[in-house]
Amino acid sequence: MRKIDRVFLASLFLISTAAFAQVAGQANDSYKTPAGRESIARSLGDPTREDRQRPRDIIDAMDLKPGGSVADVGTGVGFMLPYLSHAVGDSGRVIGEDIQNDFLDKAKLKVQLSRLNNVQFVLGTDRDPKLPADTLESVLVLDVYHHFDYPEAMLEHIRDSLLSDGKLVIVEYFKRPGAMQNSDPNFALQHIRLDQDDLIKEVEANGFRLVSKHDLVPKSQYIAVFGKK
Repeated sequence: MRKIDRVFLASLFLISTAAFAQVAGQANDSYKTPAGRESIARSLGDPTREDRQRPRDIIDAMDLKPGGSVADVGTGVGFMLPYLSHAVGDSGRVIGEDIQNDFLDKAKLKVQLSRLNNVQFVLGTDRDPKLPADTLESVLVLDVYHHFDYPEAMLEHIRDSLLSDGKLVIVEYFKRPGAMQNSDPNFALQHIRLDQDDLIKEVEANGFRLVSKHDLVPKSQYIAVFGKK
């Protein structure tokens, strides 16, 4: 093989690697062990989360209708599933997706105890949430986007799962001091990969257009709603 060919192939490899590199870094460290995920599960299931997370405001922003179809990507222990289930009603469809079986087991128990009959579950991967194609009216990504190791691949598959007029709803923390409840005021600067403007640019560069954005919790979280281009 000529030297110029080897250089060309090496360049292609580097470009490909950069495009699909793992980018979440520190945000995913605690998820790598069962003990770490168990600790996170307790936080995700904290009874005070309803006051902090404002789930009803999220539902209002999603503009869900009875009979609709929605997925909760990175559902964790299923915090949003009852709200989504009630919003679309018995004739609707809710998919709870996660890449961790132990989280899904907890979410399934929550659904069972809450007697939610319109919720099903999908085990995804860090590149593909495994959602059915061209079926969903809305996909929610709540406090999860900064955990995407492969955002381009995930956005591609999410886009494929949405109907032509479907919406991607991202709820995310600002990458700013004090944005996340933690003893370290700079925790969000280390934990969150992109601040609002850069997140919007990244999502728009992968087949979406911004429809609306507004603060969910001032100085802490925002909601960005996207449609398909």
